[in-house]
Amino acid sequence: MQTCVEACHACADACDRCAAACLREEDPKMMAACIAGDIDCAALCRTVAGFLARGSALASSLCGLCADVCEACADECGKHAMQHCQDCAAACRRCAVECRRMASGAGVIQPGRASHTAAH
Repeated sequence: MQTCVEACHACADACDRCAAACLREEDPKMMAACIAGDIDCAALCRTVAGFLARGSALASSLCGLCADVCEACADECGKHAMQHCQDCAAACRRCAVECRRMASGAGVIQPGRASHTAAH
C-alpha cells in the first residue's frame, strides 16, 4: 500500500510541475488538454493517497478510477516532446501500475464492500 501512496504523491507532484511548465510555454492554448489532464490527475492522486493512508474501504475502488485517469494523462503528456511532459507521463504510468495493483486486491487493503449508512 505504501508504494501506491508514494506513487500517487509523486504523480500528483509531476502533474503539478507539468501543468505549470505548460502554462509557461509560448502557446499555452495548444497545451490545454495536457494542462487539464494534469490538474485532474493531480487532484485525484492526492485524494486516493489520502483514502489509502486512512485504510478506507473505498480505496480499492478509487484506485481503479485513478489508474484510468493516470493512463489518460500519460497518453496526453506522452504526445509532447517537452521533458516535463515526458517526466509526467512516466510518473503517471508508474502510478497507474500501482493503482491497478491495489484495485485488483494485490495490495495490503482488502476492503470488500463498504457498508452504506445514512448520513449523520
